Amino acid sequence: MSRPLPTAGRYALRAASLAAALGLWQLLTSLNVDLWLRFSQFPTVADVARAFADRLSGPDYWTDLTDSLTRILTGFLLAAVLGVATGVLVARSRPAEDLLGPVLEVVRPIPAIALVPVAILLFPSNEQGIVFITCTAAFFPVLVSTRHAVRALIPVWEEAVLTMGGGRWRILGSVVLPGALPGIFGGLSVGIGVSWICVISAEMISGQYGVGYRTWQDYTVVNYAGVFVGMVTIGVLGWVTSTAVELLGRRLTRWLPRTSYVPGGRPRPVKAAAASAPTGADTVPSTEEARDEHLV
Repeated sequence: MSRPLPTAGRYALRAASLAAALGLWQLLTSLNVDLWLRFSQFPTVADVARAFADRLSGPDYWTDLTDSLTRILTGFLLAAVLGVATGVLVARSRPAEDLLGPVLEVVRPIPAIALVPVAILLFPSNEQGIVFITCTAAFFPVLVSTRHAVRALIPVWEEAVLTMGGGRWRILGSVVLPGALPGIFGGLSVGIGVSWICVISAEMISGQYGVGYRTWQDYTVVNYAGVFVGMVTIGVLGWVTSTAVELLGRRLTRWLPRTSYVPGGRPRPVKAAAASAPTGADTVPSTEEARDEHLV
C-alpha cells in the first residue's frame, strides 16, 4: 500500500500538473501544430499573459469583475434562500407538494439561458434580468438537493423531539435543517457552478458590462488573446466561489464524521463521531449507526 503524500507534496504535485498543462499549450501553439486540432489558431501562453497584464492595468477589467461578482452573488444568495425554503416546504408538506410540485417540475428542465427573452420582457432593466437568470439557474439544484436531503432524514429523530415536548419549529431547527445540511451544500456547490455558466451567457447576450460581455466583445473584434483572458478569469472566479461554498459547508457540518482517503487502502476516520456523546447515552448497533450516518 502506497503512503499518502504530505500536504506540501500534494500542493507541489498540483502546481506541477498546472505547469505541465501550460507548457504543453505553449509548445503546441508556438510550433503551430495542426493535427486535426488547429492549434495554430490559438494564442500562445505568452500572448495571453501579455494581454492579461495590459487588461489588469486598465479600469475596464475591474469594472467588469465587480459587475459579474455583484450579479452572481445577488442571484446566488436569492437562489439559496428560496431554494432551501421551497425544498423544505415541498418535502414536509403534502399540500405544498401538490400545489407547487407540478409547476416546478415543468419549469425545471428549461435551461435558464433560454429565459433570456422572458427576462427582457419581464424586467425593466438588463441588470435585473441577468440577476433573475442567475437566480433561476441556481434555484433548481438547491431545491432538488434540499428536497431529497429532507426526505432522507430518519423519522425517529423527529419522534424523539416530539417525545421531549418539541414543536414544529423545534423540529425544523434541531432536526430538519441540521440533518439536511450536507445535501443542501451539495446543491449549493452545483448551483454556484451553473450560475457562473448562465451569468456569463446572459452577459454575452444582453449585458453592457461584465466578464462575459467583454469576452464576447473581444471575440467580435478577433482579439483571441483577450478571449482567453476572459476564459481564465471566469475559471478562476468559478473556482474561488465554489471553494468558498465547500469550505463554508465543511465549517457548518464539522460535527459530521469525516474520513481521510488513503489510495490503495481503506478510508481512515479522522475524528470519531461518538467522541462527544454523553457517558450515559444509549449505544446503537454498528450497522444502524452506519446507516444513520450515511443518510445524514
